[in-house]
Amino acid sequence: MKQKTILTGIRPTGNIHLGHYFGAVKTWKKLQDQDTPFYLEIADVQALTDNFHQPEKVRKNVRELTIDALACGIDPKKTNIFIQSMIPEIAELTVFYSNLVTIARLYRNPTVKAEMKQKKELFGEDGEGITYGFLGYPVSQAADITAFHGTHVPCGDDQIPLLEQCREIVRKFNNIYGNTLVEPEAILSENTRIKGLDGNEKMGKSLGNAIFLSDDEETVTKKIMGAVTDPEKLKKDDPANPDICMVYYYHKLVNQDYVDTVCSECKRGARGCVACKKELIASMLAFLKPIQEKRNYYLEHLEEVDEILKEGTENARKLAKETVQTIKEKMQIHYFE
Repeated sequence: MKQKTILTGIRPTGNIHLGHYFGAVKTWKKLQDQDTPFYLEIADVQALTDNFHQPEKVRKNVRELTIDALACGIDPKKTNIFIQSMIPEIAELTVFYSNLVTIARLYRNPTVKAEMKQKKELFGEDGEGITYGFLGYPVSQAADITAFHGTHVPCGDDQIPLLEQCREIVRKFNNIYGNTLVEPEAILSENTRIKGLDGNEKMGKSLGNAIFLSDDEETVTKKIMGAVTDPEKLKKDDPANPDICMVYYYHKLVNQDYVDTVCSECKRGARGCVACKKELIASMLAFLKPIQEKRNYYLEHLEEVDEILKEGTENARKLAKETVQTIKEKMQIHYFE
């Protein structure tokens, strides 16, 4: 259990966008090249905590998300991709761990509190509609991590409170039942949060401010042409502040060799916003092209995608079964061979 093992997950609630790519997937691609076990969970059970009323959306996106990940360069020979709901041992561990954390502690979790505020439409202004599953998903995440002996978890800074909750559960389990589980450590991504086209601090599927890796040329063009720029720049030749311009922000992501020119021309009024946006569109389409070509391959070979998921899930379940057997023995609830 002391071997370094990396585990991360993504909820199948929509396709991968630039925020996911630069905030997480780029880090995953680097980590999968290390000589260490790497597990990528398609967290459909956790997606259902706030999508319980639309299961067809979650089901559809399990495969879509897998295709996006493969198109981005996640290699199934290096990364074990699996479906959370197909590992019943995770649910079993979730039940065991639920005895080790109080309701009050779950309510205090900063990440949970923030997401509760964002989902008032679903759970009500007073929070009376909050479900047991939603409130307890940090416990499920602890089960995800420990089921596969996760020692390191790539995540954004907003996920640190969830990881700390897992560490608390691990400590309490070890104190009661003996030293069994490992406290996981965070691996923070270089860009933990990517801004949206509207200037919002977070790019989100539901915020309408994202560029998806599956977006076609017309959609990319429309989105970038509507991106927020410096509101003080009224005319083409007016100097502007690139630091508050989302077009410049995205140039830095996909057009790094050219950003110094973009910045200097913008500041001295030698660059119009329309021309700058058109340059970004060309760079963005060039960045997306190889990803979309690979994506189209998998769309035409869905049997390969299903086989990757099936094999990855079977491999993951073998390890989860071993973990649960150890946990049950420690808890003295292992009765028969």
